[in-house]
Amino acid sequence: MGISEVKKELGKFDKEYFDFFVNPDENELHKKYHDKIFDAFYPKRGFDLKLKDAKQAIADFKKLEPSTELLADIMLYYAECGVKYTNDFGDIDEQFYTSIEKMYLKALTLMQKEDLLDKFKVRALKIVKDTDGIGWGFHDYLRDVQYDFYSGNMDEEK
Repeated sequence: MGISEVKKELGKFDKEYFDFFVNPDENELHKKYHDKIFDAFYPKRGFDLKLKDAKQAIADFKKLEPSTELLADIMLYYAECGVKYTNDFGDIDEQFYTSIEKMYLKALTLMQKEDLLDKFKVRALKIVKDTDGIGWGFHDYLRDVQYDFYSGNMDEEK
C-alpha cells in the first residue's frame, strides 16, 4: 500500500478518533458525550428536542470503543434524560417513548451481558419509578423490562 492509499484510509477516521487512541481519556470523552445527550434534550437555545442527535452521540461514543461500563452509563443516561424531559414538559408522542424504551432495553441488555446490572440498579429502578403516571404504556413497558432484568426485585437497595 502506497502513501496515497494510506492517507486516503486515514482520512476516513475523524480527529477525535485519533486523539482518543493517542491519548485515551475515557472520562473526558464520556463527559463530552454525556453533555451532547443533555444538549439534545435541553438545548441552550429554544426548545427543539433532537433525539436523533442524542442517539448519534451514543453511536459516536460507541465507535471510540470506550469501556463497557461507560457505554452502559451513557445509554442509561439517555433514558434518564427522556424521562426527565417528559416530566418537565408533559406528554410527548409514541415515537419518543419508543425510542426511550429501546435504549433502556439496550442498556440493560448490555449491563446483563457484562455483569453490570447491580452497579446500575438504583438508576435503572429510579427511571421506572419516575415514569409512574406517564401515558402511552410507557411506564408499563419499562416496568416489565425492569422486572425481566431484576427478577422482580423493585427495591432500591444496592
